[in-house]
Amino acid sequence: MIKELIEAGDFAEARRALGDMNPVDVAGELEKTEHADAVRVFRMLPKDTAAEVFAYLDSDAQQGIIEKIKDHEINGIVEEMFLDDAVDFIEEMPASVVKRVLANLPADKRDIINQFLKYPENSAGSIMTIEYISLKERLTVREAFDKIRGEGIDSETIYTCYVTDSERRLLGDVSVRTLLLAQPDARVSDIMNTNVVFAVTTDDREKLAGEFRKYGLLAMPVADNENRIVGIVTVDDIMTVQEEEATEDFELMAALSPSDDPYLKTSVIAMTKNRLPWLMLLMLSATFTGAIISGFEASLLALPALAAFIPMLMDTGGNAGSQSSTLIIRGMALDEVAPSDVLRVLWKELRVSALCGVALAVVNFARIFIMNRDVMLAATVSISLLLTVVLSKTVGCLLPLGAKKLKLDPAVMASPVITTIVDAGALLLFFAIAKALIGV
Repeated sequence: MIKELIEAGDFAEARRALGDMNPVDVAGELEKTEHADAVRVFRMLPKDTAAEVFAYLDSDAQQGIIEKIKDHEINGIVEEMFLDDAVDFIEEMPASVVKRVLANLPADKRDIINQFLKYPENSAGSIMTIEYISLKERLTVREAFDKIRGEGIDSETIYTCYVTDSERRLLGDVSVRTLLLAQPDARVSDIMNTNVVFAVTTDDREKLAGEFRKYGLLAMPVADNENRIVGIVTVDDIMTVQEEEATEDFELMAALSPSDDPYLKTSVIAMTKNRLPWLMLLMLSATFTGAIISGFEASLLALPALAAFIPMLMDTGGNAGSQSSTLIIRGMALDEVAPSDVLRVLWKELRVSALCGVALAVVNFARIFIMNRDVMLAATVSISLLLTVVLSKTVGCLLPLGAKKLKLDPAVMASPVITTIVDAGALLLFFAIAKALIGV
């Protein structure tokens, strides 16, 4: 809609329409607009709204606007942005843009942003903000509300306030709901919660996501090694973390190198680089299965019908292994499963695989016997199928748990790796059983 109004030259109506839109929707409109027109639309926005809209834009749109606006406008945008949004924006920009942005900021804000940029990637410190409400325990409820009214406009959230001593050590927290229901003369120290869930600046952000989910938090304080509060992480940042971590896991499980760029904005060359190494590795790993088949060439020549069942065994094994690995990886992501649960997981998967394997083997035996009228062939394939399912589910549950124990990403051990291992195991089982039962 905004794009059409700009193209028609109806700027007054465009400005009115922008005032009625949610900042997220405005950002969506700007991303669909040519850079020159996007800058024109962006300049129609009030200063505080412009900063909020800018935070919702993707990195390409942000860069396009920064490259076309004046230095004082850059300063105004970044000054109005919450600090965590400003840091996220700067981290995504090329060096030339970062240099220009930082050069136009006041020295104090530039120093704070530079400090945030030094925190380890994917740490709590890298996604926190310093814009929060801090209260002293001696304050009354009335005085606490006076402080909230004075500082709340510049804080990312005011629902939860954090109680600190004179050295910023975290003593507790108190919600606005608790303050509203308390007597005006009550002391903060009497109504605060002292059992606070908090993070340390170096904690992994994926760990924080689990804590938010476990305790149902809207915000979490972040402290340094001396228990002094240095910032907070809010639930909107955690939602972004969860989305990025889930995307990374899906990519690894599909044998792709993780990428931060959207699909349509990733170049063909970049996509090729993300996919080719895994494809090359998996192709070379198939050499083992080829070698196994070559080693049993005499068996296949003696009973060519065996060859027809190899794809079915390998596919079923890969699918069974993927089912187990997916559930275990998901369970670990939700903190429902840990490496210490390995025996419980293994016992459960063995029972599940036995039931699945028996059901598949019975159906397979009947199918082969009806089609081939060969009991021994049907028995060979069915027993192989049963053992392959058991092997696959065992490998599928153990590998991700082992990866977690070794502090590797469990998603790396997902379907492609498991399928390669299971393929080799299924073939060895198949030919060993064929040799024992049929004598080929």
